[in-house]
Amino acid sequence: MMHFMRKTCRHQTGLTLVELMVALAIGSFLMIGALQIYNQSRHAFVINESIARVQETAQFAMDTIEADLRMASNWGRNSRSLAVEGRSILGDPNPNGLPAPTDCGADWALNLALPIDGDNNIYALPCAPTGDAQLNSDVVTVRRASVAPVPLEAGRLQIQTTRVQGQLFSNGLIPSSFSATDSATHNLIVNSYYVSQTSDLIPNTPTLRRKTLTMVAGVPVIQDLEIAPGVENIQLQFGIDVNNDNAVDRYVNPGDPIYNPAAAGYIPGARVLTARVWLLVRGINIEPGIQDSRNYQPGDVVLGIQNDNYRRMQVSKTILLRNART
Repeated sequence: MMHFMRKTCRHQTGLTLVELMVALAIGSFLMIGALQIYNQSRHAFVINESIARVQETAQFAMDTIEADLRMASNWGRNSRSLAVEGRSILGDPNPNGLPAPTDCGADWALNLALPIDGDNNIYALPCAPTGDAQLNSDVVTVRRASVAPVPLEAGRLQIQTTRVQGQLFSNGLIPSSFSATDSATHNLIVNSYYVSQTSDLIPNTPTLRRKTLTMVAGVPVIQDLEIAPGVENIQLQFGIDVNNDNAVDRYVNPGDPIYNPAAAGYIPGARVLTARVWLLVRGINIEPGIQDSRNYQPGDVVLGIQNDNYRRMQVSKTILLRNART
């Protein structure tokens, strides 16, 4: 009996060296595999997050611009800018002497005859940009009224409109030729979008900005606001109707005289019906392993191959100006 117990104990003394080495080898292979799966998953997560951030910036910037462009030439109860009294006219940028800011030009706020305008591949506004304006990037200016009626507010540039006429004012009183029952009050909205080479929020990052008409301490002023860090370039082309058939006959660059009543090359009756918008959006951080070798050609400009380590995305959209049709 004692002999049997000693033999049993000898059979249960533990692992041999060979068994231990085999177990360690299997465990090592499993750990290496798990680490590889973790690293691959983490790398995929970082890439997906980077792509999502660029897409999110592009979507936000495009949505912001689209909301403005789509409502260009909306003056409240009508879309006839030439029927709004107090707007800029040839030779007189401010015929009613309204307290309109002139930093960005004498008629920047009141030139309602141009509900949409811009400059092609250059920043040409008299008001200085924040930081250096991006080279070979367009500027677009949109003029319109707020969509919903608003309360009267002394000091703010507002528009009183009926179905057939309108008037600009800023004293907080409905103009005498209008009644509160058959007219509505709207705020005048003017925005100029451009790209700056640097962001206030993220240094050394290009950003979409806008000059916007607002009011500070009861006085109309122009503020420069940052919209979307990461936007590297904006390009636009305007679809023009030249024969009043509510169809686009040709596309032109911002600043083309064809749609400007004050320009020598103006075609009477020409109207901007649509706007094509291109945005080039860049990631915020350098990504090791990324080499941007794409030749970017948004709109009418060739930006070439950037050849750096930033992730980029080019998006475009054609926007219908809903108030431009007759």
